[in-house]
Amino acid sequence: MKGLLELFGFLALVQGVMGLVHEFTDWNWGLVHRFGFLDGYEVYASVALLALGIALFAAAESRKPG
Repeated sequence: MKGLLELFGFLALVQGVMGLVHEFTDWNWGLVHRFGFLDGYEVYASVALLALGIALFAAAESRKPG
């Protein structure tokens, strides 16, 4: 379970960073800009993904190994 939380945390962090990179540099990276319902809210969604990634890493650290 700990490994799964860490994996999802890593993916959320990467997508959050990619969304911010896309928004500020116009590089075509990440998945956040591909969802139409997030039009105009890409930065907020990317920051939320970063926060989710940090929360998932914290939850993984609180779990016992195994």
